[in-house]
Amino acid sequence: MPSPVKTPIRRTPPTALTGARPAERLCHATGALLVLSGLAHLVVFAVDGGPWYGPVSWRKPVTFGLSFGLTLIAVTWVTSYLRIGERLRTVLLLVFAADCVVEVGGITLQAWRGVPSHLDMETPFDTAVSMALAVGGGVLVVLLAVFAVASFRRRPAGPVGMALAMRSGFAILLVALASGAAMIARGVVLVRTGHQQAAYASTAPLKPLHGVSLHAVLVLPALAWLLSRTSWSEQVRWRVVAAAVCCYAAAVGAAGVWAVLTYR
Repeated sequence: MPSPVKTPIRRTPPTALTGARPAERLCHATGALLVLSGLAHLVVFAVDGGPWYGPVSWRKPVTFGLSFGLTLIAVTWVTSYLRIGERLRTVLLLVFAADCVVEVGGITLQAWRGVPSHLDMETPFDTAVSMALAVGGGVLVVLLAVFAVASFRRRPAGPVGMALAMRSGFAILLVALASGAAMIARGVVLVRTGHQQAAYASTAPLKPLHGVSLHAVLVLPALAWLLSRTSWSEQVRWRVVAAAVCCYAAAVGAAGVWAVLTYR
């Protein structure tokens, strides 16, 4: 008798709710708390009022809490598709989670104190907070660059289009990190030369580029995952992901052109 045909086992990524490891659950919980912090400060803004824009406003703990929380959750999820050592991934994720808490915590602290969180060197304490946030930003760049390199060194696992989505998402995320570093570097130079207000204004042209490119690592892989739940053919799904990547890249390019045209 012919042997029965064996159905291949489909393995879900370890970040699935049923199989999440302790470090992943911790990162997901931390990300959720950061998101809740951002939403809570949106309520504070609604009650307390004040300006939405500017170096001192409730906008910063709101947007940074939401952005860092979503990014932490997204990176924890998408890196489960990377072909890297589990111990290395765990260490990187835990450092990344701690860094996210430090960044959001410092920004939130300064918002409650009524002083700028970045580029503020009026007092020794404010200088220490600003420098801690700058160093934390550097740590983020290194950690996410390691994940980005890993995605290009070995093809990520996952459904059709996931490899393209992840590689594009990490590449675009590096654009966000570079623009953020540029804002800090430019601002520090202006502050050191006695142009405090100009330092705050100098970040405006790069903010759209930074914001648009920050969440590609969540949007594009999420699209590839959702498409894997449809009955569409693999070719169609890949084309949809490719089209989404092109559209996202176009949006990032437009934000980059805006930054160049408005940069002073």
